[in-house]
Amino acid sequence: MTVETITSRHNALLTHLRKLSSSRAYRDECGEYLGDGIKLLDEALRWGAPLKTAVFSEGVELPALPEGVRAVRVSGELMRSVSPSETPQGALFTAALERPALPEGLDGGHWLVLDGVQDPGNVGTILRTADAFDCRGVFLVNGCADLYNPKTVRAAMGAVFRIPAYACTVGELAALLGRSGVPLYGAALRGDAVSPRSVELGNAAVAVGSEGRGLSGELLALCGGTLRIPMSERCESLNAAVAAAILLWEAYR
Repeated sequence: MTVETITSRHNALLTHLRKLSSSRAYRDECGEYLGDGIKLLDEALRWGAPLKTAVFSEGVELPALPEGVRAVRVSGELMRSVSPSETPQGALFTAALERPALPEGLDGGHWLVLDGVQDPGNVGTILRTADAFDCRGVFLVNGCADLYNPKTVRAAMGAVFRIPAYACTVGELAALLGRSGVPLYGAALRGDAVSPRSVELGNAAVAVGSEGRGLSGELLALCGGTLRIPMSERCESLNAAVAAAILLWEAYR
């Protein structure tokens, strides 16, 4: 395996990595995204992510890379200048960006809908949790954080390589659920909301909104029922990732 050495912070590849880190438009234009960390790279290799480039700090042992993947060595200083993390983990990689088309239908199992969840860390954590609880896929509507933001990819801890995630409109989601016969329940603080324990979630979709705004009116209008997680009366709401975890566990159980 041939390993290049880059010594200039103005090198075209390092400029490319910085732009992948900071700009969704640039990621979409290039069809690439950036991953950060040795463990995440190991997951990408394990699950066959379409890697293009791998960059390593001095002193980091290189794993076996697939043929055709560009391998680059840089100093610790250069790694710090390009890494999206405050504490670089010794490796960065790029992979081909895949935004899958919506399936024609859903064939059972439980599904998750995220409505306007804009924090990349929350979206990544939810993907990781959905993967842990055998969720069949995640739908992102109304301006959720980019699935391929480096913070999302890092928080997902490899789930981005394993679980399908679809960005779509509410109308597209409604048509898909309708023709698949999959009921939709929304997590909402409403008087008619019921406990998740009273609903069969094993073959359904559950929608979770942002912590600040909750579910949008257009998505609530699609829901066949609403769910309220039992909690202390002195607490008004839960973080979106925590609420999603509870509902995903209930569907898995």
